Amino acid sequence: MSPEIAVISTADYITPIVDDPFWFGRVAAANSLSDIWAMGGRPVMAINLVNFPSQVLDPGILRDMLLGGAEKVSEAGAVLGGGHSVDDPEPKYGMAVTGVVHPDRVLTNSGAKPGDALVLTKPLGTGVIFNANRAGKFPPEALEEILPVVASLNKGAMETALKYDVHGMTDITGFGFAGHALEMAVHSGVRMNISFSALPVYEGAVKMYASGVSTGTNAGNRRACGGRLRVAANLKREQNEILVDPQTSGGLLISLPEGQAKELVGDLHAAGVPWAALIGSTEGGMPEIVVES
Repeated sequence: MSPEIAVISTADYITPIVDDPFWFGRVAAANSLSDIWAMGGRPVMAINLVNFPSQVLDPGILRDMLLGGAEKVSEAGAVLGGGHSVDDPEPKYGMAVTGVVHPDRVLTNSGAKPGDALVLTKPLGTGVIFNANRAGKFPPEALEEILPVVASLNKGAMETALKYDVHGMTDITGFGFAGHALEMAVHSGVRMNISFSALPVYEGAVKMYASGVSTGTNAGNRRACGGRLRVAANLKREQNEILVDPQTSGGLLISLPEGQAKELVGDLHAAGVPWAALIGSTEGGMPEIVVES
């Protein structure tokens, strides 16, 4: 293997978030593949990881899950090299993914610098929306509108970002926006100033929190911030919850020089990532997340 190629691997799987097994497979695969792009890499092979109650559910459900996942692997330009299955009372699906990257171009969540701008490439709010859908409180037609966004790959966003002087990057998943942003802030030694009004949020997510729907992860995500999530804006409770809402197949958080941020956002929109937004900036000081209006 060329010394200019570094191998990166990741594995992740999730429980069903929607009733449609094909869409579940798509989202689960996109979620698993994302970690490779978050490091600036290119996925080359994926292995299915499946837990399935074979004596309870129709095998056709499993078939559709795997077909949805295979579609996303193909779209990513990788190959599916088999998999591993376990008979389990609760269905779970995801992938172990192997990718490659030039060792001098590995992106991490520890490279943000004071004076950077912050760009987020997907909306927030999947956690509460999926829970509300299971509870029959989120309209099926509204869910159908957001599923293509959730299942969209971060490939295009990463490839577009690499045209710029990216200092740091991470993807937003189960620890919520605040958790993953704080991880980058701490590892980089910067304070992040976030404009809440600039954050892209799925339509209906705030409304679901206002109606009393939540997730079992929000409280833990907030505790994990350890007091380093400081909300300076006068937000409603339901708006606050968006900050710690656990994401499935979330977007990329990109830190880059302030002078390049607006051009990057424009290029992301042109590349088919219309939800990308300039959401804040970094500065020196104690690592924390400060949310402003």
